[in-house]
Amino acid sequence: MGRITSLIIAVGLLTSSAALAKDAPKKAPVAKKQPKAKAPPPKKIPPVSAEAKKKLALNMQSYKFGMTKEEVIANLTKSINEQYEEKIKATTDMMTQDRLRKDRKAEVTRIEKTYIAFDGKKGGWDVSIVEEEFAHNTGESMLEKWEKEDGKNNRRFFFFHEGKLYKMFIQLDVSILPEDKRNFETFKGVMTSSYGGGDVEADRITWKTSEFEVRAIDKLKAYGAVALVIEDPRVKKELVAIREAKAPPKKETNPVIKAIVDTDGSNKPDVKNNKAVDAVIQQHGGGKKN
Repeated sequence: MGRITSLIIAVGLLTSSAALAKDAPKKAPVAKKQPKAKAPPPKKIPPVSAEAKKKLALNMQSYKFGMTKEEVIANLTKSINEQYEEKIKATTDMMTQDRLRKDRKAEVTRIEKTYIAFDGKKGGWDVSIVEEEFAHNTGESMLEKWEKEDGKNNRRFFFFHEGKLYKMFIQLDVSILPEDKRNFETFKGVMTSSYGGGDVEADRITWKTSEFEVRAIDKLKAYGAVALVIEDPRVKKELVAIREAKAPPKKETNPVIKAIVDTDGSNKPDVKNNKAVDAVIQQHGGGKKN
């Protein structure tokens, strides 16, 4: 009898366990981890050849990084004097010679007057072909000269940091491009045929060496122009840090407006937040909403 009772109890326990197991919620299947997207392969940028480096360096002309404004102006004055001296010697007419001497002096004076320090006062250069090449209150300044020698029609901008030359922006004569093909693809072809392949982006090509970096920039859509920029990479790196440190803080959203913006990131007003909505309405001369 005892054995039968024990058997009945055992069967009952097994039945209960089976029922409990059946009623127990099943574990949700573990979501399979999505494979990580493969990073795109690094862009292959061809190195600057020795020949291309020499050609790129020619854009420095007789200027050197580290020159002061006075040294750059002295260099420009010497070049202008040499050009006018040839014209003066080419004529025996005294009045013509006097006029040429006056023109020579006026040209040097005009260049000197183009000097500007970017000290926080906004001006015409802030909306110009060189608008992305400088910042205010970071010790930067600029000098500008038209280059019309040897049939060229270029414009050279000299950029200084703490009074020392570190960059030149050369607005190129756009006639280097066929009139019916003035686009980035044509510009890229002209530049790479001269200097070899570089780091090609949407609107520019960059060539990097240890001594200097050169950028060929497409400004055709905005200014109908193209340009070459040659700069000292060490000073450029320093200036990037200075500009970031001295950049004005971003303006924050009005706290009242911020209070009624949905927290779900939808940028829609939170109409349930009655107090915030009332505050905005009252701020603009209205009464409380019903």
